[in-house]
Amino acid sequence: MNLLHMKHALTVAKTGSLSSASKILLIAAPNISRSIKELEKELGITIFERSQNGMTLTPEGEEFINFAKGILSQIDEVEKFYKTGAPKKQKFSISVPRACYISEAFANFSNKLSGSAVEVFYKETNSQRTLHNLQNREYTLGIIRYAENYEKYFKSLLEEKGFVSKQITEFTYSLIMSKESPLANKENITFNDLTDYIEIAHADPYVPTVPLSKVVKEELPDNIDRRIFIFERASQFDLLCTNKETFMWVSPVPKATLDRYGLVQKCCKENKKVYKDVLIYRKDYKLTPLENQFIEELHRSRIRYI
Repeated sequence: MNLLHMKHALTVAKTGSLSSASKILLIAAPNISRSIKELEKELGITIFERSQNGMTLTPEGEEFINFAKGILSQIDEVEKFYKTGAPKKQKFSISVPRACYISEAFANFSNKLSGSAVEVFYKETNSQRTLHNLQNREYTLGIIRYAENYEKYFKSLLEEKGFVSKQITEFTYSLIMSKESPLANKENITFNDLTDYIEIAHADPYVPTVPLSKVVKEELPDNIDRRIFIFERASQFDLLCTNKETFMWVSPVPKATLDRYGLVQKCCKENKKVYKDVLIYRKDYKLTPLENQFIEELHRSRIRYI
């Protein structure tokens, strides 16, 4: 595979047109078009949909571009290493579920980033995107979350994709809501107590090889008529403290976070479902001292709150 053709495709994907890519690459647009067609022929896929409005990626094209980004990034690192010596900056990247104990571990870990230069990337997302990020070498560490009853599906996928997996913790979800919510005054909350309230939920349930409809039915049961789907955790907390009718299922939340947003945490004895958080990384990858520092901080946070 011609790496130059790959660079041309990546530039077109970023700019959305041959003419814009031509200006950046200083190569005639017909030459770029020809190299992309050769690449498509070699791979047996269509990378771009071509129209009068420009070039847009096909689903296969998006997948290819993600691979291309990882490959070209690694090539750049190799060139820098051998041309200028070992990189001066340490790098740390992790893709995680939305969880307060993890974000607190990360915040404490950040206090240790003194001295040498470092670049850190921290992304909160779902398990599907975390697996994607590591598979394409965009991130080096990941934490995925799944219900215990789906463990066999995830273990099978992790083995197939060549990931090391180490369980961090397991827990049942708690409920959080505003201190001023009527639910906050209940000593024992049942599933029926929640039916008249608004659930705040993540909009991205995922289990490999299991139909999405089945996962949604289990993760988002139909006893709740009103739901607000929010991907980003801080916005969820803002809504919880503002709207007294809202509640949310969460992994254990530190008291300092609850106090900051004026929230309370309650258990629901009817909820018996167990979830697991699992650290993953590629089998061909060796953890750095910086990554081991974070993992130590993660376990300390887990002991404090779960």
